[in-house]
Amino acid sequence: MPLDAAKLSLEDLRRALEAEGYICDGELVTTLYLAIKLGKPLLITGAPGVGKTEVAKVLSRVFATELVRLQCYEGLDEAKALYEWNYQRQLLRIQLARETAAGLDEQDLFTPAYLLERPLLKAIRAEKKVVLLVDEVDKTDEEFEAFLFEVLSDFQVSIPELGTVTARSIPIVVLTSNAQRELSDGLKRRCLFLYIDYPSLEKETRILQVKVPGIGERLARQVAAAVQYLRAELALKKKPAIAETIDWAQALLLLGEGRLTPELIDQTLNVLLKEREDQELFRGTVGSAQLCRRALQAG
Repeated sequence: MPLDAAKLSLEDLRRALEAEGYICDGELVTTLYLAIKLGKPLLITGAPGVGKTEVAKVLSRVFATELVRLQCYEGLDEAKALYEWNYQRQLLRIQLARETAAGLDEQDLFTPAYLLERPLLKAIRAEKKVVLLVDEVDKTDEEFEAFLFEVLSDFQVSIPELGTVTARSIPIVVLTSNAQRELSDGLKRRCLFLYIDYPSLEKETRILQVKVPGIGERLARQVAAAVQYLRAELALKKKPAIAETIDWAQALLLLGEGRLTPELIDQTLNVLLKEREDQELFRGTVGSAQLCRRALQAG
């Protein structure tokens, strides 16, 4: 049964997240709960691949509502994030009016029928509460960031041709950042803050048990221990994300019948390490046999 944000309790949220297979700790659940109840955006930072985006996805599932995603990138402007006019359709309307000698006022061209909603306006105009994900906000520039926190402060936008559009229902807003640049104090003031780190050995083991059907606790722990070692001990260009740990566990389970061996590590290393330099570093410093021994000791 979908959660009701108005009647939400902390325990309700915790149970709903677990039911969706999202393994989280008390700090994360509490911060999510406060952001929802206070109606404040939640800014989540952390290394790539630790599950920041997944927070918004799982919230959309537990509330049985739409996920509206604004994927940020360098050069993103207000028009791409908020709205644009459908100029092609407007030109066709003008051409049709000329061909039929029908009267056409300028205001006829600026109606909701010619409006192209982008993610921010779509979330504001939604009939029911949605989850708005502003992903990788640190990739935008300071000017766009200033525009963004004005929208998130009032949850309304002004469209000169149509007037002010105010949110029918305040969306649940999640912003993510990989810390490519420092975000402004203005944006931070408007948000609750959450930092997500790579999971502990115990947590990553639990994640594997939930996400990889058929994996035993022993193999799950061995896989998690191996990945934890690589993240901590090697200066990798790209540390394995949780999703890559899951992929690796699935590959090992398919090929090895639940056993971790040096041969299997060699065969599946490209599932876990996606950079050639990282693979060469691993082979030159640790090697599959040593990694297997450490993983088996942990399991």
